[in-house]
Amino acid sequence: MTKLRILLSNDDGVFAEGINTLAAVLSDIADITIVAPDRNRSGASNSLTLESPLRVRQIEKNIHSVQGTPTDCVHFALNELMKDDLPDLIIAGINHGANLGDDTLYSGTVAAATEGHFLGLPAIAMSLVGRLHFDTAAQVALELVKTHLKNPLTTKRVLNVNVPDCEYSEITKWEVTRLGARHHSESMIKETDPRGETIYWLGPPGKKQDAGKGTDFYAIKHNCVSVTPLQVDLTAHDSLTMMSDWLSIERTH
Repeated sequence: MTKLRILLSNDDGVFAEGINTLAAVLSDIADITIVAPDRNRSGASNSLTLESPLRVRQIEKNIHSVQGTPTDCVHFALNELMKDDLPDLIIAGINHGANLGDDTLYSGTVAAATEGHFLGLPAIAMSLVGRLHFDTAAQVALELVKTHLKNPLTTKRVLNVNVPDCEYSEITKWEVTRLGARHHSESMIKETDPRGETIYWLGPPGKKQDAGKGTDFYAIKHNCVSVTPLQVDLTAHDSLTMMSDWLSIERTH
């Protein structure tokens, strides 16, 4: 029986612990190809490199690093490297840190999975809410892949999976969740560099605003695996009629 073929990518870089732990655990049940950025590209979201060429380096037989964003990596993998033999599944991660609530909009990990979705393949974004128990997140990913083998994932949704930073045995349950929300991020941090020039750092993320039961924040707080199905269509369908009425009113004046 032919093994499942899985493409792995991330935003922490090709040498990151998360992606390599994931590859090691999944290699027993799947043929793994890694295409990931050559450095940390956290927060890259869905950006593409358009003004310069992509430089790709083969590190091992099935491991390539790309001088570009996570989206670049998946785009290159599916449209060039693997175009004649596409993978069955794309997994992005394991991210070094959470991708909860509004953070998913900025996440390079979620963007890598989303690019796979755009190109017609089932995709999962995996994140560890911490930096210690990557083996736990890899075990969760393994269970998801086994479930996919029995009942294949639809290509109409991207799964955003966040795993508590604990031993696998300490996970209380798995929950299907919705995205929570944060308050606005903290103010910019203004400093001066050694040459006397003013520089700015982005402030830390805001505190949780919508973190009640049913949200991804709530699940993680209670040591649950959070599985959030994401849709890429950003259209506010329930506002279409209202917007048509609003435009009609504006054009009468």
